[in-house]
Amino acid sequence: MSKQQELEQRLINEFQPHFVKVENESYMHSSGKGADSHFKIVLVSDKFNGLRQVARHRLLYQLFAQDLAQGIHALALHTYTLSEWQALQGNYPMSPKCVGVGQ
Repeated sequence: MSKQQELEQRLINEFQPHFVKVENESYMHSSGKGADSHFKIVLVSDKFNGLRQVARHRLLYQLFAQDLAQGIHALALHTYTLSEWQALQGNYPMSPKCVGVGQ
């Protein structure tokens, strides 16, 4: 199981999401293709109801604390309630390339 698949499965187990997507964005950074250092997570869960973004992100950082201590350098987090997700019509931000990559 890849690191990307592992992270996704842990999110499913913890958050029972309406939608989850984990993207390995390491290739967009100096760590390069094949690395497991940068991930984007899009997560829609009822567990976010009544929580501000900071509290939602804390939940994810707690879930992945060991991973962050052992190789994951960055998480781009996009966390939504179901009503927020529906208002966005399933659209979420694209990530920019890291400065210096491809130059």
